[in-house]
Amino acid sequence: MALQDRLNEFKADFEGGKLPVKPSRERLEAMHRATAELIASSQAQRAKKAGDSAPDFTLLDPDGKPVASRDLLAKGPLVVSFYRGVWCPYCNMELQALQAALPEITARGASLVAISPQTATNSRKSQRDNKLGFAILSDTKSEVANAFGIRFALPDYLIDVYRTFGNNLPVINDDPAWVLPMPARYVVDTDGTIAYAEVNPDYTQRPDPSVLLPVLDRLRASRAA
Repeated sequence: MALQDRLNEFKADFEGGKLPVKPSRERLEAMHRATAELIASSQAQRAKKAGDSAPDFTLLDPDGKPVASRDLLAKGPLVVSFYRGVWCPYCNMELQALQAALPEITARGASLVAISPQTATNSRKSQRDNKLGFAILSDTKSEVANAFGIRFALPDYLIDVYRTFGNNLPVINDDPAWVLPMPARYVVDTDGTIAYAEVNPDYTQRPDPSVLLPVLDRLRASRAA
């Protein structure tokens, strides 16, 4: 099943009250309102896009080891996936889809990392629960997400909803600010130029990882030319 089909199925079950967590109509309306406002803000259109230079970063993996984008790019193109956290079922489904695509990505000479504002402990849980073979990096205070232009602050009414779901972001992220990255995927070429960018203010919409493969094929062909 394609990633978006899985996400659509989960969303229908969640909003239809078929899951253990049954949101009220008021909470669903608040969630829809927040998404609509983020879309209307046009922040996604102002984020880093194809043709821009990707910000350099050095972040810690769950074991405390620093991972530098420059070191990864010295080996080949880099796929970067920003996601919200271990608490987000849509993000977990995306991580699983990326894991399924990992052999195809690495076969094209590319590396894959996921970036989240959550603590190392929660990143380890993400890796364990989703059986991941790629690194999850902790973006403290979403500073790298901000450099890419995708960090946003949750409105107060949405914070109230998240609290009722038990999603205490200041604890999960060890950061008092209620901020998150918009889900985003980038392919960065070895010279640091962004070759592909997908930023979506609607966290329930995510492209299938298969769309990355033609981009990586093009980059490999250009290097061989």
